[in-house]
Amino acid sequence: MFFLKIRFAICVLFLTASAYSQSDSSFVAVTSSENKLLFDLKYANSDNFLKAAVYDCSTCFLREEAAIALKKAATKAWKKYKLRLKLFDCYRPLAVQERMFALVPNPEYVADPKKGSIHNRGAAVDLTLIDENGVELDMGTAFDYFGPEAAHTYENLTEIQKSNRKKLFSIMRSAGFKPLPSEWWHYNYGKSRKFSISNANLCATKEDLNKVDVN
Repeated sequence: MFFLKIRFAICVLFLTASAYSQSDSSFVAVTSSENKLLFDLKYANSDNFLKAAVYDCSTCFLREEAAIALKKAATKAWKKYKLRLKLFDCYRPLAVQERMFALVPNPEYVADPKKGSIHNRGAAVDLTLIDENGVELDMGTAFDYFGPEAAHTYENLTEIQKSNRKKLFSIMRSAGFKPLPSEWWHYNYGKSRKFSISNANLCATKEDLNKVDVN
């Protein structure tokens, strides 16, 4: 019986490792040939709370499954509201997480790299809504504002701000994303835990990756 348990445990470990190995190769570059998405990856330049560029390129990478869900969200935003999605952050290599934590060693602002972030799994996005002219909707705070006003439960907002947050919430939830309670802009793909934390530098190999085009 003991040896059967050992053999079973080995099989489980093998299957789990195989699944992670397979999912680790499932990254894609997210593109938008018809501008249904706008990209403003904040950590690829110094326009962020770190005041430093920590990415090697400004391409949005995600697991393919999450990218397809994001495409669904963009389609709903446009068809129902005539709005588009603006991306601030996508996949983040673990080495970048470590660099960010070294600059701001506070887990309230930057996830501890020892635990990792859903961004490190390639299954989280930071985003907002923009109108047909590319103007961001008023969400009550700026992106990466780390105060109570950024939380989904914060009530001291105008009706327009509340409505805008609800629109983003509805769009993302319908596509399979879950909100981070403390940040109106952060959404995790619902099946994110199936993906392992990754440190792949996709900027170096982006031309070889498959693409999910949001149009």
